[in-house]
This record gives sequence, structure tokens and C-alpha cells, in this order.
Amino acid sequence: MSLKTAFENPKLTLAQIINMSVGFFGIQFGWDLQRANMGRIYENLGANPDQIPLLFLAAPLTGLLVQPIIGYLSDRTWHPKWGRRRPYFLIGAIVSSIALIFMPHSSVLWMAAGLLYILDVFGNIAMEPFRAFVTDKLPDSQVNRGFIMQSMMIGLGGSIASSLPWVMNNVFHLTNTAAQGSIPENVKFSFYIGAFFFLAAVLWTVFTTKEYPPQDVDFKEKVLESNRGFGGGAREILHALRNMPKRMQIVSLVQFFTWPGLFLMWFYYTTAVAVNVFGGKDASDPVYAQGADFGSLTLAYYSVITFLFALVLPKIADALGRKTTHALCLICGAIGLISVAWVHDKNMLYLCMTGVGIAWASILSMPYAMLSGSLPKDKIGIYMGIFNFFIVLPEIMASLGFGWLMRNVLNNDRLLAVQIGGGLMILAAIICFVFIKDPKKTDEVLAAELSIEENRSV
Repeated sequence: MSLKTAFENPKLTLAQIINMSVGFFGIQFGWDLQRANMGRIYENLGANPDQIPLLFLAAPLTGLLVQPIIGYLSDRTWHPKWGRRRPYFLIGAIVSSIALIFMPHSSVLWMAAGLLYILDVFGNIAMEPFRAFVTDKLPDSQVNRGFIMQSMMIGLGGSIASSLPWVMNNVFHLTNTAAQGSIPENVKFSFYIGAFFFLAAVLWTVFTTKEYPPQDVDFKEKVLESNRGFGGGAREILHALRNMPKRMQIVSLVQFFTWPGLFLMWFYYTTAVAVNVFGGKDASDPVYAQGADFGSLTLAYYSVITFLFALVLPKIADALGRKTTHALCLICGAIGLISVAWVHDKNMLYLCMTGVGIAWASILSMPYAMLSGSLPKDKIGIYMGIFNFFIVLPEIMASLGFGWLMRNVLNNDRLLAVQIGGGLMILAAIICFVFIKDPKKTDEVLAAELSIEENRSV
């Protein structure tokens, strides 16, 4: 028996894969609550549209700093009871849930921005090790299934979280308006529910899933090296950054142009629906509140599309190849974002968000699948953290620079900002299709695909 075969992870049942993915449901619940509602909370507290990007700066800054550090540390963590990645899930979930409870009690902008910073720091601590968790737990033949299951959990969590303000108002009749400087009751209770699901889902994964001891033979030496201080870790992160595999460099460029489209949507879409589609005036206007709730509902709808499309995405990727599949999905998302500006009937927003949901399902899985096999196994955590640089860097650029564009060039036109995001997504699709090469169908690849197909249950 070869060394590789001896250390091959055993295949997991569908129930086991679900258990290890449930935590992502809770994490995404928290992310989508803040994405769908922070722009509205900021405007309720008196922010102007050109101030919104800067107020979202906490998220990318924390991601840039926290993700590679947590990836580095989790690669070097092992506890006989708590494992390698689960301590980070647990700590991140506890503090994030507390931040979610306090967020809707913000009375001034700096308080909301500070709580968002805390939420993003500990949300990243919980989220970052989850990508490495898949490759830790699953054999190569089930990695695709693991990432697709995470996409499904993200779609499910996002759909429920984004719809909560609408549900709280239309089903439970909580008020959706508040005086300037206050947060509406439907948003408050949505955040309370989000805190519960964030913590409960992560606890489910922590207590139902066990981890395997580190398999790399030099693990103890790496732990000793990491104990030498911050400098050793920083040097290793910089070394990994300078020596990124060629394929990772190109996929990272695709990410760099993909994510601004999503960020601009999260910055402005809900309030754009409230103002441009519904005709609301400001955060105290009942028409504005109705539009913002409906915008959140359509965001929930795109998460449902993500959940459903994830069921068929593996077969499409098998038929067309990963890069072609991803490029086509990005085009669908771009069309959805650009077409929002032409909507006059509010229900047409569902059609726009269908394209976004298709793109989101692919964004959550295909880039990671395209990286499959190109990263060293003993540095998965570090490289996943570095890969996320190319998600957070464009958000930092948007947060620092887009406010000026909104104020001086776009005349605070929220819909035009969303359309620009769609244009950047088209550029990402072109880079993906032209520069990424799908691997040739060698006998080894074909055998792996047959194994995946034989064992796929989603």
C-alpha cells in the first residue's frame, strides 16, 4: 500500500457531509443579514448614499488581515477533543452572535460601524477554516460534493436571512419604519433570529463532526516554527503569496473582478429598490420601508435559486468544463444586475435575481473546484486565506473610492452603481473563459470523474 493510499480519507455518507456543512448555513445566515440590511441601517442612522461604501470598509479590512492569519494558525492547530478547525468555528460563532444581537440597538453610525467590524472579524474567524475543512475531511472523489453542499447551505441560509424583514412585517406585523436614528422592529427581530441560527448551526457541526489528526509528517516542526513568533508566520504567508501556483493567479484575477459586482449590489440594491423602483423618499417614508423589505425578499429569492441551481451545477460543469460553466454563470449574473435599472414592475426583479442566483451558486463553488489539485495539501489553510485577498481587495478599493464616484460622477444614483457591478462581472467572465485552461481528460482525471459521478448524491 502506498503512502498516499494509506492516508486517503474514508468516504463519508450524505448525512455526514450535511452535518459538516450545517455550520456554513449559520455563518451565511449572519452574512446575509448584514449584507441585506446594513445599508438600510446606516441610512436609518443618517448616512448619505456616498458614505455607505466607506462604512462597509470594516468587512474587507478584517478579511484581508484575519483570513490568512486564521488559515495559518488553523493549519498548525490540533486538539484531541476539539480538532483542528472547529475551535475557530466555535469562537467565531459565539462572538458574532453577540454582535448580531447588539447591532439593531445601534443609535449612532460609529456604533453600527464598530459592531459590523466585530461581526466581520469573528465571522471571518468562523468562516475561513470551513473551506479547508472540506479538503481535510473528504477524499478527492467527494471534494466536489463537499463544496456543492456548502453552496446549498449558503443558498438556504441566505434565502431565509434575506427574507426575514419582509416576513417579520407581513406575517408577524412588526413595524418596518422608525424615526431617524432608530432601527425598525422587523429588522431588530431579524437580527435576534439570525444570532440564534448562527450559533446553533455552528454548534451542530462542532458536536456532530470529528476531525482527523494532521497527516503531514512535518506537522510538529511547523507547530514549533509557528511558536517562534509573528515574524515566522508572516514570512510563511508572504512566501506562499509570492509562490502562488499559476492556475491560482488566474482564478484570483477572475475573483478580483467578480466580487465588486456583488459588493455594489450589497451596498445599494435594497435601497435602490426602495428609492428607484418604489419611489420612496428616505428611511422614515413608509413607501421606502416597503421597497426595502421587498428588495430583501428578492435577495432571498436569489438565494433560493442558488440552492436549487447547486443541484444541477455539477452535471453542467461535467458537460461544459469548469471554466466555461463559470463564465456563463457570471454572464447570467451580470445580465441580472444590469437589467435592474430597466425594471418598472417590481415583480420583474425576481427575473433579475434569477441571474444573480445562478452566478452566486457558481461563485461559491467553481473557483474552488478550479483550484482543486493545484494547492499543496499542507498549506490549504494559508492558500485559502490568500485566495480571499482577491475578494477583499476589490471591496477595499470600492469602499475607499466608490463614495467619491457616487458623489461626483454618478450623482448618488444607486442603480447605476449596481449596473457598474454587472459590467465588472462581464470582464471577469471574459478573463475566466480566455485565460483558464481546463485540464485534459487524462485517464486519471476520467477515473476521478467517474468516481465522483458514481458517489454524487446532490
